[in-house]
Amino acid sequence: MTPQNAPADADLHIRPPRQARSRRVWTRILDAGVAIIEEGGYEAFTIAAVCERANVAPPTVYARVDTKDALFLAVYEHGMARVMADEVGLADSPRWAELTCEQLICEAVAELARVFLRNAGFLGAVILVSGSHPEVKRRGSMHAHRLGDAFTTVLLRARDEIAHPDPHTAVRACYDTLFSTLVLRVAYGPGFAVAETDDATFTAHLADIAVRYLLHGQGPTRPA
Repeated sequence: MTPQNAPADADLHIRPPRQARSRRVWTRILDAGVAIIEEGGYEAFTIAAVCERANVAPPTVYARVDTKDALFLAVYEHGMARVMADEVGLADSPRWAELTCEQLICEAVAELARVFLRNAGFLGAVILVSGSHPEVKRRGSMHAHRLGDAFTTVLLRARDEIAHPDPHTAVRACYDTLFSTLVLRVAYGPGFAVAETDDATFTAHLADIAVRYLLHGQGPTRPA
């Protein structure tokens, strides 16, 4: 069962711990919440389940939040912090200058795919719940836009080689396509509506699509 209505802002208030011991316990609670979401999705996420997993009593949780939804959003942000740590591979760095344009595109696509595939359990679950949870959708959209900015910054290093009159728009369109494809894969699994492939083959196909579109102005070709 998924949430149907956006909660009031007051219901989402978090009382952060101040003492070191309390911070460690709170981190354990958040870690437990992420693990539950990864394993069972939103349906498995309850305060009782988090307490059992973290080995704490319910008053320990209620000392920090008033509602299940406030706890869920705190866990969401904790999980997204882990995802953001994986996004460091797309940071603007001199290493990109050492690559050919095709290599740059392929490596940037691979880094984007790694963000999703390494965090597939968590991202798949929160993507599914975002359809009925406006606050998760709002926060997820912000994260997606930020990731798109990083991807675009890297690929625009190949601006002069991009076979489109507006390189920025072309790169952003490429990102939107890749992002949507990755969302479907982590939310519904590798065999959803397409032939099932392993992660390496799937990533290689995405890179091929990006190279064809950005450097040659072509879409992907289908095998005979």
